Amino acid sequence: MDRAFDLLLPVPDDARARLYAAMRHATIGGGKRLRPLLVCAACDLFAVSRDAALRVATAIECIHVYSLIHDDLPAMDDDDLRRGKPTVHKAYDEATAILAGDALHALAFEILADAATHADPFVRAELCLELASASGPAGMAGGQMMDLVAGGTAMDLATVTRLQQLKTGALIGFCLEAGAIMGRVPQEGRTRLRGYARNVGLAFQIVDDLIDVEGSAEQAGKAVGKDAAAGKATFVSNLGVDRAREQARMLVDQAVEYLHEHGPEADLLREIARYIVNRDR
Repeated sequence: MDRAFDLLLPVPDDARARLYAAMRHATIGGGKRLRPLLVCAACDLFAVSRDAALRVATAIECIHVYSLIHDDLPAMDDDDLRRGKPTVHKAYDEATAILAGDALHALAFEILADAATHADPFVRAELCLELASASGPAGMAGGQMMDLVAGGTAMDLATVTRLQQLKTGALIGFCLEAGAIMGRVPQEGRTRLRGYARNVGLAFQIVDDLIDVEGSAEQAGKAVGKDAAAGKATFVSNLGVDRAREQARMLVDQAVEYLHEHGPEADLLREIARYIVNRDR
């Protein structure tokens, strides 16, 4: 990913230099790269070339990073630290951060629409459609809106689950969907991959909630303890630490079971699921 963004974002010798520098600050160095890894792992199931998979992986990372830049702004989560370094609006300024996020959002679809991603224009169109759906009001942006209005509001487990399925799960779902699209798998053949994505997405968020309660800023690379301070309902506040951790393990076990029809080509997806429940950042 670092190499891809280094090639995509050379700093021009003109008035746009600050924008490109901010985009590079956000995209290069740091982060788990979980979503790109999921794309590549899903593409492995269908023998999609690694070069093509990496293009889709770069597009999803563009969307993810843009969302982090905007989430960190004072108008939203107001964070100073991301991936172990200053957030973009702290390293540069708020206006530059907004533009950097906007530009990365546009870059994602530019990458997907390019013929280099896939020779079939219908495949490229479906990738764009699915990513737009996953990142818009019916996906990530909708979940973020729910999160913004949730502070200090009592939410039951079903509501928290719905919020996180949109905010976090929709983009993770796209990662698996993208592999099936690139492999030209019909809609009816994607059910198990969607089940894997749903469970992994929820397990990921539960562990995020646990890290916010039990982790350190040094390990996490971002501020912790913010959910409780803001009075936000989470999986941990609804279930407690022990039940939340057990729920995450159960979800991961079920996610791995969804892959039982696949052989060694699904090993990376299995390992990703197990990593998610054991991570500390």
